[in-house]
Amino acid sequence: MGVKISELVKETKRIITFENLFNKKIAIDAFNTLYQFLAIIRQQDGTPLKDYQGNITSHLSGLFYRTINFLEGNIHPIYVFDGKPSNLKLEIIRERKERKLEAKAKMKEAQLKGDLVEARKFAQATSKLDEKMIEDSKTLLNYMGVPVVQASSEGEAQIAYMVNKGDVWGSASQDYDTLLFGAKRLLRNFAVTRSRKVGDTSITLDIEWILLSRLLENLDITREQLIEMGILIGTDFFEGVKGIGEKTAYSLIKKHNSIKGIVSKKVKVRGQIIDLNLDLIEMVKDLFLNPSIEENYPSLNKGKPKFDKIEDFLINKHNFSESRVKNALERLKKIESASKQTSLEQFFK
Repeated sequence: MGVKISELVKETKRIITFENLFNKKIAIDAFNTLYQFLAIIRQQDGTPLKDYQGNITSHLSGLFYRTINFLEGNIHPIYVFDGKPSNLKLEIIRERKERKLEAKAKMKEAQLKGDLVEARKFAQATSKLDEKMIEDSKTLLNYMGVPVVQASSEGEAQIAYMVNKGDVWGSASQDYDTLLFGAKRLLRNFAVTRSRKVGDTSITLDIEWILLSRLLENLDITREQLIEMGILIGTDFFEGVKGIGEKTAYSLIKKHNSIKGIVSKKVKVRGQIIDLNLDLIEMVKDLFLNPSIEENYPSLNKGKPKFDKIEDFLINKHNFSESRVKNALERLKKIESASKQTSLEQFFK
């Protein structure tokens, strides 16, 4: 889900180009990205791509071709995978499962009626990422020589740690939660082809760059206050307060300084007193301020692709188009060749 603060970041976000990220290491929220692929890479009736055994492959298709695009642009992606979720997140996960079941039922109903537009709309809300899909994604990235980091808990917290340590330049996610975890830089719409279907229309999405320090300065708040605003609006760890959106949350925090101040003054929103369990609020804040992270992650340098293994994995095991995969591998070989040439030139300087 992610905290909804798109209006509050409008004044501080910057639009950049793919070329601005030349030779930079970018840590990508893997789960966020894979869910995007599962939602958008589908057949006309909303059914995801599958191999002959019935295994979903939409995520692998998106991961393979988009990652090659990054590498061709001399951008160094690192995919960070979520670990064990916090107990506070489990209730949100349960609610999401219920919504997906409802969407699945509506999708099937629309398919039976032959309404492909409605079927596809509901299908995008049914995406589910299971353990096999996660492991297959890691396997493919490993064969491509692309670094993978397994977070101990929240991937966005791990990414924030890596960014602030200086091991990567920025974080890439559609969710703003990475900012609440303290990441200095966030990229949204991070893709070479940035377009999205809205009905029958395709719209272009610019790459957005958000600097945390600039955001806090513009809003004249601290990071802790940003977290408290997120709690009031709703996060993956707390459902938020009914009737409070981002502008109301900002106004409340600016006026009363903190959630504790709001509760102690018995502030009302839409006629209802905001009465929250302050001990629970502190637990949620602590998840953002002191998250569980993995300090000893593997090297973030790109490895050598295993071309034969990629070919076997995608073509033989998952029935990808042989011609498309081989064309993509030729692009990957050119990237490797150019990389070796650059290394040799630097060695003899």
